[in-house]
Amino acid sequence: MVESTGFDVLSLLLILTLAWVFGNGAERLGYPALMGEILAGIVFGPALLGLLRPAPFLDVFSELGVFLLMVYVGMEVDLHDLFELGPQSLMIAVGGFLLPFGLGYLIGEYVGATLEEALFIGIAMAATSLATKSRILVDLGLLDTRIAGVLLGGALLSDVGIMVVFAGVLGFVETGSVTPVGLATVVAKALGFFVVVLLIGEYLLPVLWRRLESLMQRYGFVDKTSAFSVALLVALSFAYLAAAVDLHMIIGGFVAGMYLRQAQLEPDIYDHMHDVIYDLAMGFFAPIFFVTIGFELTLNVFTEDLALLSIVLAAAFVGKIVGSWLFAVPTKLTSREGLVIGFGMNGRGTVEIIIVSIGLSAGVITQELFSILVFMAIFTTALVPATMKLGVDWLERADELVYMTGDAETGLD
Repeated sequence: MVESTGFDVLSLLLILTLAWVFGNGAERLGYPALMGEILAGIVFGPALLGLLRPAPFLDVFSELGVFLLMVYVGMEVDLHDLFELGPQSLMIAVGGFLLPFGLGYLIGEYVGATLEEALFIGIAMAATSLATKSRILVDLGLLDTRIAGVLLGGALLSDVGIMVVFAGVLGFVETGSVTPVGLATVVAKALGFFVVVLLIGEYLLPVLWRRLESLMQRYGFVDKTSAFSVALLVALSFAYLAAAVDLHMIIGGFVAGMYLRQAQLEPDIYDHMHDVIYDLAMGFFAPIFFVTIGFELTLNVFTEDLALLSIVLAAAFVGKIVGSWLFAVPTKLTSREGLVIGFGMNGRGTVEIIIVSIGLSAGVITQELFSILVFMAIFTTALVPATMKLGVDWLERADELVYMTGDAETGLD
C-alpha cells in the first residue's frame, strides 16, 4: 500500500509538472494551455515514452477536472447576454453548427459508423470554444471591433447550443432506441431537467444567496469560504439532477455555473468564488484531465487512418468556416467580415474534447475515432491565431475592420 501511494504521488507530481511546463510553453506560442498539456500526455504517456500510464486515481481526478472546468465555463456565460445578442451572433451560431454537424454525420454514415458514432462526429465538428476565442481576440487587440462582438456572441450561443444537443444525443445513446416513444422520452427528460434547473436558478437560488448574505451581515463577517462551499453544493446538486435523468454531470455543472454568475453576490465574495473555482479547475484538476487525454490517443491514425483523419479535418474546416460565412451574408456584416469570423469559429477546444472523451469512456466511439476527433480539435485550434491575423490584415486593407465606440461603429480611416 505504501509503495502504491508513493507511486501515485510521484505520478501526480510528474503530471502536474509536465502540464505546467508544456502548458506555459503553448501559451507563450499563442495557443491554449490545453494543447501543451495534451502534448505532454502524448510524449510521456503510452503513445511514445511510456513514463506515465493511466491509473484509477487519475480517472477520479480527471472526472473532477471535467466537472469543475464546465462549472467555470458556465460562469463565463452571461444569461442576459444570451437574450440581448444581435441577429448576427445568432446567425453565426446557427451556421457554425448546422453545416459542420451535417458534414460530420454524413462522414460517419459514409465510413459505416454506427448512428451513435455519427452523431458524436457531428457534435465534435460543430463544437467551438468560447475561452479560446477570448484569448486570441485579446492577444490580437480586437475586443473593441464588430467582428469580436459577433464572434464571442456566436461562440457563446454555440457552446450553449452544443450542450443542449449533447444532452439530447447522450439521452438517445442511453435509451439505445430510435422509436418515437424512445425519442419522446429522451426529449421529455432533457426538457424536464432544464425546466427544473430554470426554476431553481431563477427562484430558489436568489433566496438562498440572500439568506447567506443576511447571515453574514447579521454576524458582522464575510465568509468567503462558506460562499464557495454553497456554490460547490449547488453545482453538485445540479450535476445530480442531470445524472438522475440520464444526462452527464457536466451538463449540470455547466448550467450551475451560469446561475452562479448571475447570483448577484457582493463583488468580493463572487470574485473569491470565481477565482477559487478557476484555480482548482485550471491549476490542478483540468491539467490532469488533459494530460490523461494524451494517454488515450493513438498515433496509428497517422498511418492506418490517415485518409479518414484528412477527410474529417477538411470537413471540419469547410463546415465551420463556410457555414459561418453563409449565415453571415444575410446580415449587415460584410462578406469579408463573415469569412474572418468563420476563421475564428473554426477552432475547437475544451468542450469538444470533453464531449468526445465522454463518448470514449461510454464505449460509444472507438479509440481510433477518439484520436481522430482530438487531433482534429488540436489542428483546427492551432490555425486560428494565424488565420485570424491574416483575416484582420485583409479587413484593414479593405477598410472593413469596424470598431465599436458605444453605439457607434467606425471603420478604419
